[in-house]
Amino acid sequence: MANSNAQEVDFTFQDPSMSIEDRVDNLVSQMTLDEKISQLTNSATSLPRFDIPEYDWWNEALHGVARNGKATIFPQGIGLGATFDPELAKRVASAISTEARAKYIISQSMGNRSKYAGLTFWTPNVNIFRDARWGRGQETYGEDPFLMSKIGVAFVQGLQGENPSYLKTAACAKHFAVHSGPEELRHSFNVSPSKQDLYETYLPAFKALVTEAKVEGVMTAYNAVYGEPASASTFLIQDILRNTWEFDGYITSDCGAIGGITSGHDFVKTRTEAAALALKAGTNLNCGATYKLLNKAVEEGLVTEELITERTKQLFKTRFRLGMLDEAADNPYRNISPDKIHCDEHVKLAREVAQKSIVLLKNRNNTLPLSKDIKIPYVTGPFANSADMLIGSYYGVSSNLVTILEGIADAVSLGSSLNYRSGALPFQANINPKNWAPHVAAESDVTICVVGLTADKEGEEVDAIASSDIGDKRDLKLPENQINYIKQLIEYKKGPLVVVVASGSPISLEEVEEDCDAIVQIWYPGEQGGNAVADVLFGDISPSGHLPITFPKNVDQLPPYEDYSMKGRTYKYMTKEPMYPFGFGLTYSKTEISNLKLNSKQLKKDMVLNAEVDIKNSGNYDIDEVVQVYISPKDTTGGLPITSLKAFKRISLKKGEHKTISFTIAPDQLKIVDTEGNKVWRKGEYQVIVGNSSPGKLSETLGAATAQKVGIQLK
Repeated sequence: MANSNAQEVDFTFQDPSMSIEDRVDNLVSQMTLDEKISQLTNSATSLPRFDIPEYDWWNEALHGVARNGKATIFPQGIGLGATFDPELAKRVASAISTEARAKYIISQSMGNRSKYAGLTFWTPNVNIFRDARWGRGQETYGEDPFLMSKIGVAFVQGLQGENPSYLKTAACAKHFAVHSGPEELRHSFNVSPSKQDLYETYLPAFKALVTEAKVEGVMTAYNAVYGEPASASTFLIQDILRNTWEFDGYITSDCGAIGGITSGHDFVKTRTEAAALALKAGTNLNCGATYKLLNKAVEEGLVTEELITERTKQLFKTRFRLGMLDEAADNPYRNISPDKIHCDEHVKLAREVAQKSIVLLKNRNNTLPLSKDIKIPYVTGPFANSADMLIGSYYGVSSNLVTILEGIADAVSLGSSLNYRSGALPFQANINPKNWAPHVAAESDVTICVVGLTADKEGEEVDAIASSDIGDKRDLKLPENQINYIKQLIEYKKGPLVVVVASGSPISLEEVEEDCDAIVQIWYPGEQGGNAVADVLFGDISPSGHLPITFPKNVDQLPPYEDYSMKGRTYKYMTKEPMYPFGFGLTYSKTEISNLKLNSKQLKKDMVLNAEVDIKNSGNYDIDEVVQVYISPKDTTGGLPITSLKAFKRISLKKGEHKTISFTIAPDQLKIVDTEGNKVWRKGEYQVIVGNSSPGKLSETLGAATAQKVGIQLK
């Protein structure tokens, strides 16, 4: 037992002028075995003789500082994905980390060192949203690994800051790896994906966060991969994270996952063995209590104290990088003012993000935008006046939640006879059969019906209390009572029907879509959701969000939920025609794309592809547009995707404005992932396709711009 009787402490580790490695060595070398073990669970105890207070690593910041009191609530992750705007994602994360630092300073001063009051955020969730039934898909940025990577990298950069010496906060990529439901089985299922799916779909975002964004933490998943529980997977942790990607941050288990090595996976017989197995594989931190058995594991010869020392050192690297254990004057994050918490600037940003996340799916006969002087607008639906709908999962607390009804009330003329009735309960039939709400539509110039889900219906297994499927969805339809209410409104309506859909996942409107005049997807739009929706409905801004996930027509278009093969999943592999395609989103104007030029139509290995294209706003509204570049192989044998997003840009265009924009696609992006999981240059014919939605007839039928296509050959 190292230094078991040590009394004199060398406080050299407090010197910020030393290297972090030397400081960590100095500190950890003086710790007893018990002291080191006490630091390996999320609730790390205090170390009084080193003047180190207790610290809880478990903190959340998915779309705002979460579960820790007052904070700005931004749109849910899937909404941020719908913006197709990495720079915006970075601004959001920077605002979140600013509030986090300000809150941390206050919490420390009052001795609050509880869970959720720290700086190590278990954010972002970059698991691929591979199946629309997954309740936690709302936390992600969508179904495409390239989009997920770009938004995720930017988000990590905003959380961690740009100071060369100190982290602003510590981000964490979760859940590593191959994890996206079912929620009910997450503690016990094993996934053995093809190597092609693993490296094409499931790992790219994690790789980008580690190698590009230098994310400080990685959280392992509950499930097993290739037969090994993720928290004990030498393949995932050692071979990929540490050796291939050269990850130099800490690795934490998901909460309870190390105990689950025995109780869920039945992989070993005892919790002591489970603790030893996870530690040896490389998991530094146990969210849970199983690592408290490491003393026993040492006694039984399952692990060595030297290994415990190494795992402890990695955790203190993070704490030193955050500046937690010194009083260095050059730490720019030590004195952030409390007036930054839920400040006007951040509230304004929340509104901007919500505006840019809203997707206009249908707009028959230019129903939208509406006039603010409309005489009799009718707002109805179970979520028209719901604050709970705005916030999604993993949320903070705000005193400024603006419902859709409140936003519309502020937007319309004071002379408008605005009427409101909820008309339907969120997830069950009305108890009272007498309901006048549908009849009000017969007296109204427009009916705006707000329907959808909340995080009570879709979300994590322990939180989605209204879900009969443990957080997941059985199908993609609205609750039956909401469908019936929309049908009643269709029957009685005098003016157009605008359906506003709130959800964190694709919703099928098969039964009512044809009779809706306009459909707007708003996700879980955060505290300013009501204002942002009103801004769009009444034309203060043109909608500019694009779908980060395919909207199937119904659940029958999906492969079995438990099947982790990507065949038939997402726009990259789906051959059935969906309801709305990936990348789709209308504006109030008209976009024309023309004159696509490439630097070469014959590319030799390691050549860069440069593309230039003209974009024109030929309509009557100022807009933001998301220009998307896809590459499609002529020959998809060998499991290749039908098409793949390779670049995108969000641009602003005044009415009548024309811009020429360019894209650079690196040689590595032109390579394909073969059946062995290797990235290779595959010779053959391909198409470069530039549009404002994923390629296909459906996009253009629904109103997307006519895409430009040019053939190329990889030689």
